[in-house]
Amino acid sequence: MSYTPRLRTKYKEQVVAALVEKFGYTSVMQAPKIEKICINQGVGKGVMDKKLIDQAIDELTLITGQKAIATKSKKDISNFKLRKGVPIGVRVVLRGNRMYEFLERLISVTMPRTRDFRGISPKSFDKSGNYTLGIKEQIVFPEIDIDRVKNITGMDITFVTSANTKDEALELLTLLGMPFKKN
Repeated sequence: MSYTPRLRTKYKEQVVAALVEKFGYTSVMQAPKIEKICINQGVGKGVMDKKLIDQAIDELTLITGQKAIATKSKKDISNFKLRKGVPIGVRVVLRGNRMYEFLERLISVTMPRTRDFRGISPKSFDKSGNYTLGIKEQIVFPEIDIDRVKNITGMDITFVTSANTKDEALELLTLLGMPFKKN
């Protein structure tokens, strides 16, 4: 018997039915779903110190449970002392069970640990129904040991959905448990 994350089971049993009822889909296959979660972390000082990139890879790998890869610059920028092909950030793309596990940890553990947390803004949706969330410090994740962190950096988390509109994506993420601010 294989393991299925709790949030994936909730999606299949409760969220799909609620979305079909609210938006009047003719089939459960029309209900939007989260396709992937992309996590990007820029390491500005990584141009000067290669160890910062390695540390960021290790931290993001710890947070997500999947090996992170370095992103490289696409062009030369002399003002930033940046050359083409130099590592400047770290990224991970999560799908399947790891995606649902990360989302559950983000909602139930990480967000409540954020200082002065009152919910996330529902205004960061694009036209395609994708949501982007910015986190200012990677130390809010319980997997990170604060004493070992040398460079505090933020990260962007993008939820790529199959929703056609912002309203569908907002309802999907709300039903999954994302703590959006009330107007």
